[in-house]
Amino acid sequence: MLEQLIHDYLPHIVSAIEIMGIFVVAISALQSFFHYLKKLLGRDDAHNIKVDLGRGMATGLEFKMAAEILKTVLVQDMSELIVLGAVIILRALLAFMIHFEMKHDVDI
Repeated sequence: MLEQLIHDYLPHIVSAIEIMGIFVVAISALQSFFHYLKKLLGRDDAHNIKVDLGRGMATGLEFKMAAEILKTVLVQDMSELIVLGAVIILRALLAFMIHFEMKHDVDI
Protein backbone atom coordinates (compact mmCIF):
# COMPACT_ATOMS: atom_id res chain seq x y z
CA MET A 1 0.00 0.00 0.00
CA LEU A 2 2.63 2.56 1.09
CA GLU A 3 5.04 1.37 -1.60
CA GLN A 4 2.38 1.89 -4.25
CA LEU A 5 1.67 5.41 -2.97
CA ILE A 6 5.39 6.22 -3.10
CA HIS A 7 5.72 4.93 -6.66
CA ASP A 8 2.59 6.81 -7.73
CA TYR A 9 3.24 10.21 -6.13
CA LEU A 10 7.00 10.54 -5.64
CA PRO A 11 7.78 11.23 -9.33
CA HIS A 12 5.34 14.16 -9.23
CA ILE A 13 6.90 15.49 -6.03
CA VAL A 14 10.40 15.15 -7.51
CA SER A 15 9.30 16.98 -10.65
CA ALA A 16 7.78 19.79 -8.57
CA ILE A 17 11.00 20.20 -6.56
CA GLU A 18 13.08 20.24 -9.76
CA ILE A 19 10.80 22.92 -11.21
CA MET A 20 11.27 24.97 -8.02
CA GLY A 21 15.03 24.78 -8.54
CA ILE A 22 14.66 25.89 -12.14
CA PHE A 23 12.53 28.85 -11.07
CA VAL A 24 15.06 29.87 -8.41
CA VAL A 25 17.90 29.89 -10.94
CA ALA A 26 15.82 31.65 -13.60
CA ILE A 27 14.56 34.37 -11.25
CA SER A 28 18.00 35.01 -9.78
CA ALA A 29 19.47 35.19 -13.30
CA LEU A 30 16.82 37.70 -14.34
CA GLN A 31 17.37 39.78 -11.20
CA SER A 32 21.12 39.75 -11.71
CA PHE A 33 20.70 40.76 -15.34
CA PHE A 34 18.39 43.61 -14.28
CA HIS A 35 20.99 44.83 -11.76
CA TYR A 36 23.69 44.47 -14.44
CA LEU A 37 21.70 46.69 -16.80
CA LYS A 38 21.18 49.23 -14.02
CA LYS A 39 24.90 49.18 -13.29
CA LEU A 40 25.68 49.77 -16.98
CA LEU A 41 23.47 52.87 -16.87
CA GLY A 42 25.25 54.06 -13.72
CA ARG A 43 22.19 53.86 -11.51
CA ASP A 44 23.12 50.96 -9.24
CA ASP A 45 26.45 50.40 -7.51
CA ALA A 46 25.23 48.61 -4.38
CA HIS A 47 24.73 45.08 -5.72
CA ASN A 48 27.45 42.50 -6.16
CA ILE A 49 25.93 40.82 -9.20
CA LYS A 50 28.21 37.78 -9.15
CA VAL A 51 27.40 37.03 -5.52
CA ASP A 52 23.65 37.44 -6.05
CA LEU A 53 23.72 35.17 -9.09
CA GLY A 54 25.94 32.66 -7.30
CA ARG A 55 23.56 32.50 -4.36
CA GLY A 56 20.64 31.88 -6.68
CA MET A 57 22.50 29.17 -8.54
CA ALA A 58 23.60 27.51 -5.30
CA THR A 59 20.05 27.58 -3.94
CA GLY A 60 18.69 26.17 -7.20
CA LEU A 61 21.27 23.39 -7.06
CA GLU A 62 20.18 22.55 -3.52
CA PHE A 63 16.62 22.05 -4.78
CA LYS A 64 17.90 19.87 -7.62
CA MET A 65 20.00 17.80 -5.20
CA ALA A 66 16.99 17.35 -2.92
CA ALA A 67 15.07 15.97 -5.89
CA GLU A 68 17.93 13.62 -6.72
CA ILE A 69 18.02 12.33 -3.14
CA LEU A 70 14.30 11.63 -3.30
CA LYS A 71 14.85 9.74 -6.54
CA THR A 72 16.99 7.22 -4.65
CA VAL A 73 13.76 5.78 -3.24
CA LEU A 74 12.69 4.82 -6.77
CA VAL A 75 15.97 3.13 -7.76
CA GLN A 76 15.40 -0.46 -8.85
CA ASP A 77 18.86 -1.71 -9.82
CA MET A 78 22.53 -0.96 -9.26
CA SER A 79 23.14 0.78 -12.61
CA GLU A 80 20.45 3.38 -11.81
CA LEU A 81 22.02 3.92 -8.40
CA ILE A 82 25.47 4.47 -9.94
CA VAL A 83 24.13 7.04 -12.41
CA LEU A 84 22.13 8.78 -9.64
CA GLY A 85 25.18 8.81 -7.36
CA ALA A 86 27.31 10.35 -10.14
CA VAL A 87 24.69 13.07 -10.71
CA ILE A 88 24.55 13.85 -6.99
CA ILE A 89 28.35 14.03 -6.78
CA LEU A 90 28.55 16.35 -9.81
CA ARG A 91 25.88 18.64 -8.41
CA ALA A 92 27.60 18.69 -5.02
CA LEU A 93 30.89 19.63 -6.70
CA LEU A 94 29.13 22.40 -8.63
CA ALA A 95 27.60 23.72 -5.41
CA PHE A 96 31.01 23.62 -3.72
CA MET A 97 32.62 25.50 -6.61
CA ILE A 98 29.87 28.13 -6.58
CA HIS A 99 30.26 28.63 -2.81
CA PHE A 100 34.04 28.86 -3.20
CA GLU A 101 33.71 31.41 -6.00
CA MET A 102 31.21 33.46 -3.97
CA LYS A 103 33.50 33.46 -0.94
CA HIS A 104 36.38 34.57 -3.15
CA ASP A 105 34.30 37.42 -4.61
CA VAL A 106 33.12 38.60 -1.19
CA ASP A 107 36.68 38.65 0.23
CA ILE A 108 38.00 40.86 -2.57
